[in-house]
This record gives sequence, C-alpha cells and structure tokens, in this order.
Amino acid sequence: MKIAMASDHAGYALKAEIKAWLENEGHEVIDFGTDSTESCDLSDYVYPASLAVAKGEAERGIFVDGVGYGSALIANRIYGLNAAVCQDPFCAKLARQHTDSNVLCIGGKIIGSGIALEIVNVWMHTDVLSGIDKYTNRIKKVQAISEKHLKKLSEV
Repeated sequence: MKIAMASDHAGYALKAEIKAWLENEGHEVIDFGTDSTESCDLSDYVYPASLAVAKGEAERGIFVDGVGYGSALIANRIYGLNAAVCQDPFCAKLARQHTDSNVLCIGGKIIGSGIALEIVNVWMHTDVLSGIDKYTNRIKKVQAISEKHLKKLSEV
C-alpha cells in the first residue's frame, strides 16, 4: 500500500520510526517532510500529503505533529479525507471500523514510539465494518456533509 507521510519538527523523529516500520512491512512511503527537528509550519507538509491521498496518489496518510490535532484540522478540510487522531490502539481500531478513516494523526509529544507503532499496526490492519447498517449509515451521513460543504478537487 502507498502511504503519504508528513510531520512538523515535533513529529519528525516519530515519523522516521513509523516510516521505517511501514517500509519493513512492505509498504511504499511517500514522505512529504519535514526532514529535521528545525522549527517549521505543519501545513507546509501536511497539506501536500493530504492532497496526495485525496488525488489517489496514496491510499492512506499518516501524519505526526506535536499532539495530532493540527494535522487532523488540515486534513479534514480536504474533500475525501477522513482524518482521526488516535492516542491508543483501541481508538485506531474504531477509527477504521466505524469511520473508515484514511488518515491517521498521531501526537509525537503525547505518545512514545512503542505505542505509536502499535497504533499504526492496528490502524493498518483493521477494515471498516461494512455490511453493518448503523456504521454504513453513519459513514454515509458524514460523506453527505462533505458533499454539501467541501469542494471536490476537480472543482477547485
């Protein structure tokens, strides 16, 4: 699977660990940066990575910043992205099963690499609960909100 990755300076070290794990698992990682711990603006990296997922150049995205919420705020402004902030494996499982999230956001200042790698593992190996009406209907309702308020990339 192709995975778009991005981080700011606060997430750089954890992003590098997650990237190595993903590549070891056989995934192709497209790294949008940053490439150091020097202070930078998160949007300069998460926005292009988000566009790559929205355009289908990557199947999913994993973004790491200080707490995860900045990445999610950026990603969720792009049509077709469903970004979830996960700080434990249980949340990662539900983010895939219940919302079909295609972007995982992690806080490098919040969690260590051991739990982060378990979160990524669970998120990467969990499928959406398709065929269960209550979850399918909830996902469709969120998609309808996106249809109403966000522009498709082809319309931009």
